[in-house]
Amino acid sequence: MKFIPNSSLKQEMLKELGLKQIDDLFIDIPKEIRIDNLESPIPSKGLSQQETERLLREIANKNKSCNDLLCFLGGGVKPHYIPAIVKSIVSRAEFYTAYTPYQPEASQGFLQAMFEYQSMIAELTGMDVANASLYDGATALGEAALMCARITKKNSFIIPKNISHSKKSILNNYVKGPGVKVKEVDYDKKTGKIDIKKLRTVVDDNTMGVYIENPNFFGVFEDDVNEINDVVKDANALFVVGVDPISLGITKPPGDYNADVVIGEGRCLGNPMDYGGSSLGIFACKKEYLRQIPGRVVGLTKDKDGKRAFCMALQTREQHIRRGRATSNICTNEGLNALAAAVFLSWLGGIGLENLSRINFEKGQKLAEEIESINGFEKLFSGVHFNEFVVKCPIDPVKINQKLLKRNIQGGLVLGEQFPHLRNCMLFGVTELHSDEDIKRLVSALKEVT
Repeated sequence: MKFIPNSSLKQEMLKELGLKQIDDLFIDIPKEIRIDNLESPIPSKGLSQQETERLLREIANKNKSCNDLLCFLGGGVKPHYIPAIVKSIVSRAEFYTAYTPYQPEASQGFLQAMFEYQSMIAELTGMDVANASLYDGATALGEAALMCARITKKNSFIIPKNISHSKKSILNNYVKGPGVKVKEVDYDKKTGKIDIKKLRTVVDDNTMGVYIENPNFFGVFEDDVNEINDVVKDANALFVVGVDPISLGITKPPGDYNADVVIGEGRCLGNPMDYGGSSLGIFACKKEYLRQIPGRVVGLTKDKDGKRAFCMALQTREQHIRRGRATSNICTNEGLNALAAAVFLSWLGGIGLENLSRINFEKGQKLAEEIESINGFEKLFSGVHFNEFVVKCPIDPVKINQKLLKRNIQGGLVLGEQFPHLRNCMLFGVTELHSDEDIKRLVSALKEVT
């Protein structure tokens, strides 16, 4: 297709729109958040394509990957091993799209992959049904809250105080339209788990759902899930559980303790960190809530000849059904990411996932013990943790990280900005990729810098 410039038509187009200048197109954007000049390393005179590529390569080379920088950053996104088979399959031409397969007769392979993904997630979480993915764990939380509102017709959603700032922000954006109130319940300062006594005081007849994370943002397992479930069900609310799918290799699936909706961040299932994007939102629920599930569900059926076939069994976004009955406006599923997760889980198998989960748990215990052995460092919470944990530091954790970076080590996540009362604390994370030598290197560096 040839490029057709429209510079000669600009004034005519503006006149047709009833505007005087192009800037009038952006008048709805508040002045206080507009940017006058965007700082760019590219000179205003412009560069050739070759010069631009060279400049961008120089900028990119300033970054360090986890292969170059030993990373112990907690907060949910950590480096995990990705077998070669994952990239080999997801990069095949017939799979290489994240878009919805609208023509099932031409997309049986991809539809089957999504069906298998859904089946694996349902089995992993102990739920009846899973959708064909959402954007990420944070938007899955927003969709879960909206789902609770549709089902219960109430407008109060309860979350733990100790969830990440980004999740909390996205949740509040999601529920702003329908007028849902988000309430927070504090955590026990000794264990790091949700304070059930305080939960009882927050839950009321207007509560539509209660969300917990297991393990939570501090890496601590919520082992009082049956008691929490009783509190939720007594209020005729829905029980929403956020999970780290890797941990489900050695822990009870939420379906076993009567969760209604299970969500999670699936990036750890065969997907790279990719500087924070693209990701994979896990969403599963009980079968009675199937019609309220956001996104789309792939089903197994038979064609006119009686042969096995796969199809879009449920599409509940506003482009496909009456807007008043739509459950969400999610535009496209994270198909490639879900495919990667399906390949990864198939490669692992049940025993493999159990072993991977156990390794992550054991690495978490070992690192915590080693850091606690350093004078001045103290593990903050007594609750059992998975592969992340909070440590109280003897000096400013920001300064610790600055000194560690000079030794080519990324330390834990500084918690003071998200949780002001934890300003001297760091959230460490470890995975199967960290060797015993890596742990020794971090411990030795921590001793030096403090």
